[in-house]
Amino acid sequence: MLAKIHSALIITRRELNDQVHDWRILVPIFLLTIFFPGLLNTASKQATKFLGGFGANIASSSMIPFLLMIVGFFPITVSLAIALESFVGEKERRSLEPLIASPLNDWQLYLGKLLAALVIPLVASYLGTAVYLIGVHNDIGWVPSKSLLIQLALLMAVEVLVMVSAATVISTQVASVKAANLMAGFIVIPMAFIIQGESLIIFWGRNDTLWWVILGEVVIASLLMRMGISHFNREELLGRDTDTINVRWIGREFKKAFIGQAKSPREWFFKEIPKTLKRMKIPIVIMEVLLGSALIIGASEAKVFTMPPELFNQEAMSQNFQQGFQTMPLFSPDHIHILWFHNVRAFVMATILGIFSFGVLGLLVLMLPMLIVGYFLGAAAAAGFSPWQFAAGFVLPHGILEIPAILLVGAAILRLGGTLTAPFRGKSIGAAMVISLADWARIMLVLVIPLLLGAAVLEVLLTPRMALLMLNL
Repeated sequence: MLAKIHSALIITRRELNDQVHDWRILVPIFLLTIFFPGLLNTASKQATKFLGGFGANIASSSMIPFLLMIVGFFPITVSLAIALESFVGEKERRSLEPLIASPLNDWQLYLGKLLAALVIPLVASYLGTAVYLIGVHNDIGWVPSKSLLIQLALLMAVEVLVMVSAATVISTQVASVKAANLMAGFIVIPMAFIIQGESLIIFWGRNDTLWWVILGEVVIASLLMRMGISHFNREELLGRDTDTINVRWIGREFKKAFIGQAKSPREWFFKEIPKTLKRMKIPIVIMEVLLGSALIIGASEAKVFTMPPELFNQEAMSQNFQQGFQTMPLFSPDHIHILWFHNVRAFVMATILGIFSFGVLGLLVLMLPMLIVGYFLGAAAAAGFSPWQFAAGFVLPHGILEIPAILLVGAAILRLGGTLTAPFRGKSIGAAMVISLADWARIMLVLVIPLLLGAAVLEVLLTPRMALLMLNL
């Protein structure tokens, strides 16, 4: 195995040798790592003085780590072009054929290119950070703690890994450098949002949460690398000349996958739907574990973010709930369709988010209701109110249908995300995604949407009355 990795490093050394002799790569990175940190340091000092004149003092312990992430992020975005051009660039320059003809395996070629694309962005990021830290230390004497420095260093490393892994995948799936550069926005924009989230965590002083962010980005980077290696094919790379969307082919393949081998609606319902559920057996089990974990996490957070016990006074809850039952329009049968449409829309949005995040963001959306339920169950238990009584009155009447719907759509989203990292044998990425989307559509149409409609009916007509019954016990 070590010998095979050593062979892949031959590609890495070749790529790095070309990169360090290309002034178009080195000059922008040099400017960003040497001059940009000093410029940002000066601008931050002026901004701090300006805000301080109005009595708005910004703590350096929060401001400087945020600026450190920005300093480390900008060189990565510029040097991302290295990864974007790693395969398709050589194809356009007619230098890919000798590399493809080498005796190396597909994964060795891919790994060698990936490692070469990682080095310069990571070095540039750390160099810019070091320049900024030296400037801050000389100006105000600020020195980060060891734990914060380790966290920021790891964050930069995993951000580079995520962005370069995604860019390398793009480079193997497009037909031109122009297309690769246009798709860079699908990498930079989501990562910019992640940087904003990390800055909020730092401003709130919850640096311990950064470890979970690092772990999450490591998982995403691992999935991206697996996706790239799984779908890399040197023959397809050479044969891809244009990037087109064949709508007719997509529609034809979707219809074929949606209908399956059924010859009648009855056969489709009683044979194809069970086959789909059988294929989702493992994702359903995973969803059960995730939803159970969300319930436990929510209950544990009730001990951290406590609620006043008087809110769970049985008499007060009964009185408040009766008033809400009379005044809130959602308890009217005329608004069943609103709840139904809201839940269907949330599931569709979770699916869209899941497609672009290997299922991760979609699952987080679906886990959120269980986190909230777990939190209120934990808060009720802490206030001396029976959590079982609370669940029986407020959750189970409609949850008996809504929770299975969450399990099913979550399993379908997991399968969609897994399609990208574990391709179907003999199928391209597009064909595998169409098949998984057809399975998702079957589950949504036949099971999830009817379950959500039933849950909406129960939530309006039964849950309020069960809640009042439990509260009056």
